[in-house]
Amino acid sequence: MQRRIAHLDMDAFFASVELLTYPELSGLPVAVGGRSVPQPTRQANGSWQFMRLGEYTGRGVLTTATYEGRALGIHSGMGVMQAARLAPNAILLPASFDAYRQASQRFKAAVASITPQFEDHGIDEIYIDLTDLDSDTESNTLALVHRIKTAVNKATRLTCSVGVAPNKLLAKICSDLDKPDGITLLTMDDVASQLWPLPARKINGIGPRAGEKLAALGIQTIGELARAEPIFLQQHFGRSYGHWLLEAAHGRDNREIVTHREPKSTSRETTFERDLHPRDDKAQLGEIFTALCNRVADDLNKKGYVGRTIGIKLRYADFSTITRDVTLPEATANAQTIRRAAGECLRRVPLEQRLRLIGVRVGSLTTPQEDIATQGQLPLA
Repeated sequence: MQRRIAHLDMDAFFASVELLTYPELSGLPVAVGGRSVPQPTRQANGSWQFMRLGEYTGRGVLTTATYEGRALGIHSGMGVMQAARLAPNAILLPASFDAYRQASQRFKAAVASITPQFEDHGIDEIYIDLTDLDSDTESNTLALVHRIKTAVNKATRLTCSVGVAPNKLLAKICSDLDKPDGITLLTMDDVASQLWPLPARKINGIGPRAGEKLAALGIQTIGELARAEPIFLQQHFGRSYGHWLLEAAHGRDNREIVTHREPKSTSRETTFERDLHPRDDKAQLGEIFTALCNRVADDLNKKGYVGRTIGIKLRYADFSTITRDVTLPEATANAQTIRRAAGECLRRVPLEQRLRLIGVRVGSLTTPQEDIATQGQLPLA
């Protein structure tokens, strides 16, 4: 039986969650993100007063935009000031991450009520294996997908788009072809007709730099990539990535659905409103650094993990980034221990330039029981 893998992607997720609170913004260009963006204020007549992108000053990036905003060229990951130049009259809202996490939990619980076998792939997307769920025909598959979409909408009042294909790579592409609130089904027989005319960047795993390099080599579409000589791709992209590019262009992907994945690390970081100097702003930086260590420790304790590798990340005013880490003899989730180890890492980096970002990371995660067993003190069940 040919596999049927679905990729479910919530539509403009962060923005759509915001529109539940501010339905009057439906159909308008709306951006979410930035730093220190004020909350909308209620006017005497009951209407809301919103900030416009053109009024924003400062740093920060967008986390998302509505489809109307995307039509004006603004998108997630774009600097807010750049977005303001493109769409100064668009509404700017602060991010409400607690609301996004709650909506994410609700939509995943809705899917789990139908099939618990799905791969969590982020706050707004999942992969589902439909192969054994009475979906051996196209009509059965469509009925099942409609059932899942209805459950998600009932739980969240939000829409999602779903792509169904023989593997994860194709399903991911499909879910983006009919947005918002769409369904796209694809078989291997459809790859040449439906996949090959698309831009090569539509393949998840071909980033901006690889896309630019492919274009410089005269490869614009997935079809042109599929027809490229293997040796040509390997010469320009290396043996491993060159081989993967050709496989992806032909729609081949054997990855399985992973229903449980242990975290490898946890981290916290913050970007400053203004560049801070290690000497002149030492006290403020110290408070921020300690707070990050405390938040990482809280995250570990809530999730029941300990970690041995403590690391830091610094980004200077010129956008150069440096990392350092240290491995402890015993795994920990203690905030003071993490702070001391992170401080050791900090002493190993030059602190002469102004800083725009600082982060703390704990890696090599395990549970306390597993850590004890690794040290040979307790047999692991």
